[in-house]
Amino acid sequence: MNFRPELTPLWHAVHTRLSSGLPVSRVRVGPLDADQQAAIADLLGLEKLPGPQANISLPRLQEAVQEATGQDLRTVLTDLRGPIGDRAAERRKAADERAELRTWLATHPVVEAQPALGDWAATIRADKQELEKALEVLSRLPAAGVPLPVFAENVLGETHALDDGRRLTGLVQKALTAIYDLPQPQNAQDRRAIWERAGIADDELSSTVLATGFRTTGQDVANRILRVCADAGQAAVLTLQQLRKSEIEPPQDVWIFENPSVLALALDRFGDRCPPMVCTSGWPSSAGILLLRQLAKANLHYHGDFDGEGLRIAANVIARTGARPWRMTSDDYLAAAAIGDGPPVGRVTDVPWDAALAGHLRSVGTTVSEERVAPVLLTELPTSR
Repeated sequence: MNFRPELTPLWHAVHTRLSSGLPVSRVRVGPLDADQQAAIADLLGLEKLPGPQANISLPRLQEAVQEATGQDLRTVLTDLRGPIGDRAAERRKAADERAELRTWLATHPVVEAQPALGDWAATIRADKQELEKALEVLSRLPAAGVPLPVFAENVLGETHALDDGRRLTGLVQKALTAIYDLPQPQNAQDRRAIWERAGIADDELSSTVLATGFRTTGQDVANRILRVCADAGQAAVLTLQQLRKSEIEPPQDVWIFENPSVLALALDRFGDRCPPMVCTSGWPSSAGILLLRQLAKANLHYHGDFDGEGLRIAANVIARTGARPWRMTSDDYLAAAAIGDGPPVGRVTDVPWDAALAGHLRSVGTTVSEERVAPVLLTELPTSR
């Protein structure tokens, strides 16, 4: 079909408006020069030029096109400009897909196991394929002190998958800052510190873990250290290097504490009768994670501080090692908080094992340190002899 080239702005404007997917009765076209105005007036049978900014009636245009070509306006526009879209429907579809992705992410086992990731899941922008990779990485952290390229190869099959500047690396590090309650990294040093917190590229000698009460039968260095220290009623300090070259035989039960002072109190109380105990010393080191993974077949019982960070540490250890919370319920917190003051709890996030616990911490606002409840905890521990 042949139309005057001066009608091109008209076809463009009408095609664009119809592609919005919204009801259209009039279309504004402009700016128009004199020849373009004359072409529109001629097509529509107007008695005068429509002006530089023409306001075109769509029904009148449809009638004019039908008379001129014997075809409806949409067919003509498709021939002239290509398929007419439906941006409103596309936006609805995109919104539905985003909502579906948000639901999937919020209910993913990795996110549900660590509610500190809730804000990350609610605000992050990425496609599902990229998020699946990020969640797979998070499910394998904290690592046991492997270099970042080795970790990336093991988890993602690509040595450089977690290099600086990668979209995936940003997603994972934002999640880690949420878990550890850290500010967003500003430089390479900050980024390295976050990876180290997550057990990546820890030095084999500086990464250590405290343990006591283990009477294992292995003859490697770590097992012998544990056995000698248990018999002496002392705590063992195991390095990541020693644990990598050992396999610790798990006893039936292991009690995990957040603070070294609790181990000291237990050793004062039990001496060489102390049951198997591990101390994470706050966020667990690579050595701590490796030891707990070697002990995974034992019944792991975890206790930590009742404050915002303490709950995040607990959720992280429980999610990554299979440990079970011990004396970490709302009743335990409220009973302990009622007998003394403490510092503010800080930022508190929900935990998966007690839906009301975080709310009680926010309401009461008082930290209950592990040391405060240690005397009660120690009365429930069995002795090893």
